[in-house]
Amino acid sequence: MNGTKNLPTTVGDLKRAGYSSRSVKDELRSNLMRKLAAGEPLFPGIVGYEDTVVPQIVNAILARQNFILLGLRGQAKSRIIRQLVELLDERMPILAGSEVNDDPLRPISKFGRLLLEEEGDNAPIAWVEREARFVEKLATPDVTIADIIGDVDPIRAARGGHILSDELTIHYGLLPRANRGIFAVNELPDLAGKIQVGLFNIMQEGDIQIKGYPIRLSLDVQLVFTANPEDYTARGKIITPLKDRIGAEIVTHYPDSIELGMNITQQEAWIQRDSCTTEVPEFVREMIERIAFLAREDKRIDQRSGVSQRMPITVLETVVSNAERRAISGHESVIVPRPSDVYAALPAITGKMELEYEGELAGSGKIARELIARAAGDTFLAWGGESVADELESVVAYFDGGSVLQLGDTAVADAAFEGFRTVPALVDIVRELALGRADSPAHIVAGCELVLEALVADRRISRSEAGRYTRAPRRTPPGGMAK
Repeated sequence: MNGTKNLPTTVGDLKRAGYSSRSVKDELRSNLMRKLAAGEPLFPGIVGYEDTVVPQIVNAILARQNFILLGLRGQAKSRIIRQLVELLDERMPILAGSEVNDDPLRPISKFGRLLLEEEGDNAPIAWVEREARFVEKLATPDVTIADIIGDVDPIRAARGGHILSDELTIHYGLLPRANRGIFAVNELPDLAGKIQVGLFNIMQEGDIQIKGYPIRLSLDVQLVFTANPEDYTARGKIITPLKDRIGAEIVTHYPDSIELGMNITQQEAWIQRDSCTTEVPEFVREMIERIAFLAREDKRIDQRSGVSQRMPITVLETVVSNAERRAISGHESVIVPRPSDVYAALPAITGKMELEYEGELAGSGKIARELIARAAGDTFLAWGGESVADELESVVAYFDGGSVLQLGDTAVADAAFEGFRTVPALVDIVRELALGRADSPAHIVAGCELVLEALVADRRISRSEAGRYTRAPRRTPPGGMAK
């Protein structure tokens, strides 16, 4: 039924329509069972959790439990809890004017009880859309009890002629306003201990205290939390009584394969631009994803903080932007990113890394460049680089002979293609490994750059920060002459 035109408008109409009260957890459970039976997707756009996180969330909802998503940054925790809205009914009836979404048949507030006593079946009702039943709060140290629970409003008391201890003088906080809906708290450990006690008291006893006045509100709320494991020791903690009453602790994780990570990045990154058609070679996407995977294993990077999946997403967007800049300047009709464009995304890499002491000594820029080179080398091997070992010798010999190649990331595809053709066997290697479309100079150029970057990673040739390829530095053995 679209809109609310034909929906009941009074409590009597609602009764005659056969309405019966049910808790929000029963509502979530019922709609979840319907989706499971119909084979409908539960969390569209969430990739890689089908066999791990999602089944645990399903179990928690079926068990009518409050739960917490525990994981490092960039693991889609907030996105998941926001999609829980889709498990609510399309709309819900409340007593009109109620601040706490009073059930027309079972009001919990004094306002709702008085309205029902005075109007009976003629009491007006309103309809709340499912999106309005989701309340989210980012926990910060400055959050107060008044923000979450509520506070006495002297102005309301004066206007209504009420004493301050009257429930009608309360300005309700976020949690009571989430009654009969979902209340989500992001980064729970950052919430002050006394606020967590307030949450625990409502979960346990169903009552609250405002300015010393005890008020019993049997709130009907699905509580969902998120937290970063680092928070338990670095900034705060979850108090034990509250933690004990959270039904399920569900641990999220980063993609466990390069392919899965590439799928997530491809889904989330803004790639297609309105200036030109964008064609991102598969090996460039793979190289970008490998940077994140290598960063998550690097001991110089703080793994307790994690390396967010936002890193490859923002890197890919920046890489495409650098290639777009080149295409616009060079009047090219297609945007084709190259491995050299990844160096233009250094700010997107360094900004996503928290360094250990050793990393601070080395510097984020140096570490990022090393990750790019290693990612290029690993990608080249994954595309069959070992099968062209003999041809690579010809490429290395070209630079060992004193030749230098510098095209820069602003060189248009045709000019770069002509430059790479001067390097023996290089273009042939790209075509043999199918690193780029054989009919596209832009794709061939990208493939040539991958081969050269792989040789740089193997220290067989050298690359300057300006993108100048030369022979590798001569090594000097201990006590000997340079070779």
